[in-house]
Amino acid sequence: MARQQASASSPASGAAHIDAPATTAAAPAASGASAATAGVTQNLDGVEWPASTRLSYELHGWYRGDVTGSAKVEWLREGRRYQVHLEVVIGPSMAPLARRRMSSEGRISADGLVPQRYEQETWQIIGRTRRADMVLGSEIVTLANGKRQPRPPDVQDTASQFVQMVFLLMTRPELARPGASVEFALALPHRIDRWTYDMKGAQTLVTPAGSITTLHVQPRRRAAEGDLTVQMWLAPSLQMLPARIRIEQDATTWADLVLAKFPEQAAR
Repeated sequence: MARQQASASSPASGAAHIDAPATTAAAPAASGASAATAGVTQNLDGVEWPASTRLSYELHGWYRGDVTGSAKVEWLREGRRYQVHLEVVIGPSMAPLARRRMSSEGRISADGLVPQRYEQETWQIIGRTRRADMVLGSEIVTLANGKRQPRPPDVQDTASQFVQMVFLLMTRPELARPGASVEFALALPHRIDRWTYDMKGAQTLVTPAGSITTLHVQPRRRAAEGDLTVQMWLAPSLQMLPARIRIEQDATTWADLVLAKFPEQAAR
């Protein structure tokens, strides 16, 4: 990960700054290796949080026809401040047909991520750029349409849910067993709902980065119109980071992201 800077401001705490240092590829741990050997971590409240990390993916999907592209997930952390960025690009990176970027920022607590702001931008080569921003205050969530709703204590957003899932499975290993489930509130641009994710068991993925044993996590229901659902294949040998992500908008619009190389991780 090249040296980069990203601001992380919140209504509650004022401006903060996250400065991710230069990174190197995380050591390619063998399938089944312990998470502690897969990369750099920092202990907060007894939890080993990954250092700032970039994950790169190859994309195959369907968007008005068969499409290819790329995607990346970036996890930036400085102390108890975090940012998560998910960017999906359809078509060549230099001349894309469409791009969607989803970003979450907030703080890290003993219960995991506490998102404070979510931003989503969708760009298409034909059409206008669309934005959907949310502010997640300590008591009230202001949705993208301006509606205000009480904040559930366990609420996550579309981007932060990836890392929160990792936190829950690392701190409560019993949740990773096949047949178990994880539930939390999910703030989508126009509503807040409770979502349940089921553990479907171990699967071995063949990726450009090699063969990786994963835990398949699947949402129990499909998304309402205009929302997104996310399936994850989390790799215990890579600090439970996602080796595969499948994003579905509806039955005919989806993107399948498969890890293209081993994670790039900050040296601290």
